Amino acid sequence: MPQAAETRILLADDHRLVRRGVRLILGEPGLTVVAEAGDGAEAVEAARTHHPDLAILDIAMPRLTGLQAARELSRSQPGTRILMLTMYDNEQYFFEALAAGASGYVLKSVADRDLVEACHATMRGEPFLCPGAANALIRHYLDRAHEGLSIPSKAITDREEEILKLVAEGNTSQEIADLLVISVKTVERHRANLLEKLGMKDRLELTRYAIRVGLIEP
Repeated sequence: MPQAAETRILLADDHRLVRRGVRLILGEPGLTVVAEAGDGAEAVEAARTHHPDLAILDIAMPRLTGLQAARELSRSQPGTRILMLTMYDNEQYFFEALAAGASGYVLKSVADRDLVEACHATMRGEPFLCPGAANALIRHYLDRAHEGLSIPSKAITDREEEILKLVAEGNTSQEIADLLVISVKTVERHRANLLEKLGMKDRLELTRYAIRVGLIEP
């Protein structure tokens, strides 16, 4: 019987201990972690270098979130499949993950039980949603339906999200302009748009919002 092909994995999480634990979970024949990254930007760069079969991405990471990295990987590395490994069990992240190109969504709280199965399912081209996340999504959906609310849409653009994250991390307008290779004037325009869209008045409120939606960790 022919041996199953090895799955080469890129693992991205900003906590070294989490990465070490995930490596232990993935210590099975046929699954090999070939690269690690501590943030979304490192993950994108590592994918360009190593061309992994599967990228396992945390959602809340510095510089680029897992969702932002997933969007970039979907564009630049279409042969790499994407699996989100996260502590967030709400439907907004789940649907944004699907829109970003992810094939699966696993909660960290049950990773020891579900992650290996999720890897195999994703590599077979099958979507994977761990039972814990599924139950939470159904509960949130039913709650919203009972209240007459629709599934939340994305409130800001991808570029605004990038700038919001960098503002919340304490970067100045000049630093953001240098990082994104845009003008300071463009940064200030995006910041003004964010304040208006979100009904906020300053950096502190933007930072609180960024924490609430998982762009940065408190």
